[in-house]
Amino acid sequence: MAILYRNNQVFRYGEDLFHQRRTSVRAQLSHYVPTTTLEMINSLFVVNGQGKIIIEKHWRSIISRQIVDIFSDESAKFLASGPTTVTGSTSEKNSKDATFTKEDVPPIIETSKYLLLHVLRDGLVWLCPVDKEVDPLLVFEMIHRIIDILVDYLGDVSEASIRDNFVTVYQLLEEVMDYGYPLTTEPNALKQIIYPPTIMNKVMNTVAAASGVAQKLPQTAMSSIPWRKAGVKYAQNEIYFDIIEEIDATIEANGAIVSCEAHGNVNVNCRLSGMPDLGLNFINHRILDDVSFHPCVRYQKWESDKILSFVPPDGHFSLMSYRVNLPGQQILPLQVKPQFHNTGNGGKFDISINPRSTDGKPIEKVIVTIPMTKSATTVNATCNVGQYMYDPVTKVRDNPERSIKWEISKIQIRDRTPMLSGTYSSSSATHDTGTTISLQFQISMFAVSGLKVDTLRLYREGYKPYKGVRSVTKAGKFQIRA
Repeated sequence: MAILYRNNQVFRYGEDLFHQRRTSVRAQLSHYVPTTTLEMINSLFVVNGQGKIIIEKHWRSIISRQIVDIFSDESAKFLASGPTTVTGSTSEKNSKDATFTKEDVPPIIETSKYLLLHVLRDGLVWLCPVDKEVDPLLVFEMIHRIIDILVDYLGDVSEASIRDNFVTVYQLLEEVMDYGYPLTTEPNALKQIIYPPTIMNKVMNTVAAASGVAQKLPQTAMSSIPWRKAGVKYAQNEIYFDIIEEIDATIEANGAIVSCEAHGNVNVNCRLSGMPDLGLNFINHRILDDVSFHPCVRYQKWESDKILSFVPPDGHFSLMSYRVNLPGQQILPLQVKPQFHNTGNGGKFDISINPRSTDGKPIEKVIVTIPMTKSATTVNATCNVGQYMYDPVTKVRDNPERSIKWEISKIQIRDRTPMLSGTYSSSSATHDTGTTISLQFQISMFAVSGLKVDTLRLYREGYKPYKGVRSVTKAGKFQIRA
């Protein structure tokens, strides 16, 4: 049963809504689900920032809503005291000046009866109380899959969008799992069963809650490739690949690289007719580590020949994710040179940004965040490129320290070196204990790992599609010690 709370009123939708159709589905799928498979998720609670339940779904027995109060109490204890190690000593962050946020709450909280597994995304907590025999990683994967499906349907997953589309959300929760087991998790298959919300569907749902559900089970439900619907036709056949990489790096003030790696995703927008079978080759596949694939990829083909062989889903999807260890001598796109000098009750600073190897591509959306001491009272600075902002009250990215935010829209390699210089005064004597500067940027048509597509071959169809490849490099957790 799923329960939605709206304006202190309770809306209940019983299991009989899909009973007739799901009975036949269960009968057809019974031989696919091993009887020894452990239960994954009993219940799911979606909680807003104030700790109020937006919607809850129970696939087996009903778990009391008091479990949400227990989770809130345990989270509050953590935020008040911080984490402790197995020896009982507090962690490095747990100092008298440390500030903990909801992102710091551990994803697994143990109680006497349940493990409370939660995911925090876009301000909403997705909470699953599970038995202690359940593999937590499977539950986390399922929670993220549910959220991704809702993003595909609703665009923006928020408290308002869930309440505005609660019938569709309930129907999806009913369909993605059956009695605690994953059932249908591919958006293409789901859209043939549960129609995406439209104005007309919402009007019809007011009259009959099941009007947005297909009356017949689609052919793809029992297909070996459930991620692709049958009968897809396009006037213009085309497919686009986006290689998106984020750099996580820690760099010393002298430019020495402490750690550096890139996390990448290959996203695809497929608009191909029929049932295409694709073969994708990379020029330098050996650089890839920790590769994870969409279920459409034939893993054995990758293991033997390093070829991505797959029948793609229709529309947007993530084909693969990967990690690349960047060598210590790797030339990063930007080099930040910070210099700080304390002078009693204050100090001065000079920060320069040197663009480096980007294959001639401009570096865009550059943001440098420079934490100042908490006792800093005034800051006077000048920059020759871009603009800076210093707000002694507003926190920057949940950072309790006062910060300077320097923004540059675009940096070309041939441009003059961007520089920010200034002085600051402090209400007390300061000591140079070091600070960490964070950096954000974006480079279009550039992959820092050097990953490139070699060839893309199409089988089982006679047309020649248009193929496009685009690369984007962004800063992830990019920090410079000063």
